[in-house]
Amino acid sequence: MNKLRITNATPALRDDIAAVMNDCGDASRCWCAFWSRPRSDFDRDWGAGNRRWFMHRLDAAPHPIGVLAYVDDEPAGWCAVAPRSEHLRLARSRTLAAVDDTPVWSITCFVIAKRFRRQGLMRALISGAIALARENGAQWVEAYPIDPQRKLGSGELYTGLLSVFDAAGFKEVARRSPTRPIVRMDLSAP
Repeated sequence: MNKLRITNATPALRDDIAAVMNDCGDASRCWCAFWSRPRSDFDRDWGAGNRRWFMHRLDAAPHPIGVLAYVDDEPAGWCAVAPRSEHLRLARSRTLAAVDDTPVWSITCFVIAKRFRRQGLMRALISGAIALARENGAQWVEAYPIDPQRKLGSGELYTGLLSVFDAAGFKEVARRSPTRPIVRMDLSAP
């Protein structure tokens, strides 16, 4: 990989975020709305409506809602990270329900532009997400990766791979499904 840079996603980077999202089938219709919107709104707005919702959230959030990866100054990847409380669907999930009442920031999804896949961007995006959470006062960051039991297509990897989170230093804190652990990192640890 050439020159890699991770930056907090701000409204000024909306075109670069769109370039990454639009390079990936489902991401170009989901726009990281799955975890944060009621199912009926998400389904109704699949596509342009979710994009409008995302751009409004990007503009209105009191903190960046993710990080963006650049390779040689070209937008290459996206990682969503925000307080768990901003993700309504996580609260309703039996598999990914809160482990306890510890306030955590949640890494919920990744989008890697096709030509930049299999180059280690997920690990770099996780590091950027950790830094963003820490900058905003988070003491814990949590994620919901896949622990694959079979070969997966790229569309199934949007929450990340357990092996990458393990390598980054996350620890499993719950598993209510064979393939969906909940992992955490303590940001107060040195």
